[in-house]
Amino acid sequence: MKVSLTDAGKRFNRDWIFRHLTYTFQKESSYAIIGPNGSGKSTLLQVLSGAMQLSEGNGHWTIGNGQLANEEIYKQVSICTPYLEVVEEMTLKEFLEFHYNFKPLLPSLSIDAIISIIGLKEATHKQIRYYSSGMKQRIKLAQAIFSDTPFLLLDEPCTNLDTKGIELYLQLVNEYCKNRLIIVSSNDETEYSFCNEKINITDYKN
Repeated sequence: MKVSLTDAGKRFNRDWIFRHLTYTFQKESSYAIIGPNGSGKSTLLQVLSGAMQLSEGNGHWTIGNGQLANEEIYKQVSICTPYLEVVEEMTLKEFLEFHYNFKPLLPSLSIDAIISIIGLKEATHKQIRYYSSGMKQRIKLAQAIFSDTPFLLLDEPCTNLDTKGIELYLQLVNEYCKNRLIIVSSNDETEYSFCNEKINITDYKN
C-alpha cells in the first residue's frame, strides 16, 4: 500500500488547515502526524483515509501496481479515532461480529481470541453502554488493528487508556502491525514512539 500527496491542501471556508504538502507514505513503514491540539491532524488523517476530499493538489492511493479508485479506498483502510462511536446497544461480541462482516479478520484469529487478547473476556456479553471509557477505547483499537487491511490509521489511540491499556496498545502494534502502513495522529510521544518518520502539520500552514 502506498499513499502519495502532491502539493495537497485542505481548507474550510477561507481557512487553510494545511497546504503545499507533498509526501509519500510507503507500505511497511510507520509515520506520526504531530502538532498542537486543533492544528488539523485529524483532518489530514481523514484525507489520507479517503473520507475527505482535498481542496487543492492530488492524492493517489495504490496497492501493488494498481491505483485505487476513490470508492475502493475504504476497503483497504482501518481506522481508530475518538469521533467514531461504537454501537452501545450491542454486546462486545455482537459488535465485533457486526464489524467483521464488513472487514475481514486477520488470518488465524477468532472473535473470541480477540476479546481475550484485549482483556475483556468477562464482559463479552455485556452491552457496551455499560463499559468504561477505557474499555470502549480497547474495542476501537481491536476493530481497527485486527481488521485485515494493509493501511492502518490511529488518531490519538491512547485516549482514555490507563497504564495497562497503553501497554496493551503498544503490544498490539508490535505483534499485529509489522507489515502494514501505519499513520498515527498524536501530540503524545508515547503513542507514536515506534514511528519511523514524523510530519509536523504546522510546517504546512502557509
